[in-house]
Amino acid sequence: MKVLMFGWEFPPHILGGLGTASYGLTKGLSLQSDMEITFCLPKPWGDEDKSFMNIIGMNETPVVWKDVSWEYVKERIGHKCDPQTYFDLRDHIYADFSYRYTDDLGCINFSGRYPDNLHEEINNYSIVAGVIARQQQYDIIHAHDWLTYPAGIHAKNISGKPLVIHVHATDFDRSRGNVNPTVYSIEKDGMDNADCIMCVSELTRQTVIKHYHQDPAKCVTMHNAVYPLEPEIQEIIKKGRTKKDNNEKVVTFLGRITMQKGPEYFVEAAALVLQRTHNIRFCFAGSGDMLNEMIELAAQRGIADKFHFPGFMKGKQVYETFRDSDVYVMPSVSEPFGISPLEAMQCGVPSIISKQSGCAEILDKCIKTDYWDIHAMADAMYSICTNEGLYEYLKVEGIKEVDEITWEKVGLRIRKCYDETIERFNRH
Repeated sequence: MKVLMFGWEFPPHILGGLGTASYGLTKGLSLQSDMEITFCLPKPWGDEDKSFMNIIGMNETPVVWKDVSWEYVKERIGHKCDPQTYFDLRDHIYADFSYRYTDDLGCINFSGRYPDNLHEEINNYSIVAGVIARQQQYDIIHAHDWLTYPAGIHAKNISGKPLVIHVHATDFDRSRGNVNPTVYSIEKDGMDNADCIMCVSELTRQTVIKHYHQDPAKCVTMHNAVYPLEPEIQEIIKKGRTKKDNNEKVVTFLGRITMQKGPEYFVEAAALVLQRTHNIRFCFAGSGDMLNEMIELAAQRGIADKFHFPGFMKGKQVYETFRDSDVYVMPSVSEPFGISPLEAMQCGVPSIISKQSGCAEILDKCIKTDYWDIHAMADAMYSICTNEGLYEYLKVEGIKEVDEITWEKVGLRIRKCYDETIERFNRH
């Protein structure tokens, strides 16, 4: 089976859970011997793991014909893609885009991130997708998150192949209900045109049915998973934690410091814990538009000396943070899934998660509280830090539970969805 996949993030250059899920999902699928995946990315850096799929960079796909030699293409982009792919794609330019700003190879530049002109990048991504969709051979299209839905629709219209969209989050999650009408219309258009809608949790599935008015029959819950820890990550965990003074416990928040993630509830719960003990420190790892507000809130509560703000973490830093933590907390207001508690539990860190998260549907060996219930959250933090038996139970059982939640199993479920979607599509 050949899959044309459109994504926005892929490790090692990721900004959050979307990239992590894209990696796990494609790797899990690739374990099936007949699976061929082509993953389209706005801006590959050249150091992505391509051992299990083919990566095409949108910024290396020409939309304007340029008379360039093989040697020149090899010199310019040979470290990231096969020059032959460039020429094959050039043969499928389908319209005159010379009015658009392109580089010396006739390609559109992408930031690969979430810039201020994001809607322009989404539109450009869809234009480039038109070239790729005409050149590639595939049985099904799979578009990740709302940024790539227009590209998925474009590919479907060109090829007549079925479209699967993957809802990693909706704007109802990102905005706490204060929905951006432009984003909503892009999301809804993607869903209306999709032949199958994969949702990362039942929570998200219900949002899609209720707020986007989708047929429940084409909406499938597809929970995320985790990949077994790489040997070098296992070594980091085994090394043991960095020495601390007074044997203080560390409670960690790690994620985007935005409205969706409920960071203020973490600070308020921490303030309640510190009324009972001074032997706990709080690590607030991440970046986002509420960071300064949280630093100020910690100061207002008189607990700034117990807080550490290390900033955005990636790769090994994440696992070093888990290694040095006694408790992990995810107080999200609305979390479609939330991979980070699974990653923390893999490292033997007991976790507290909000009942308003998708991963709460599949995790049992953790403590679940309502995001707004700062008293329950504070009780959970205090209990894990002071009750050795509870700590050990959650640590050991958490590892066992998460080890069973694999991307390979998810890959098999996705494959079943592909087969059913193609069959249904062909019948109609």
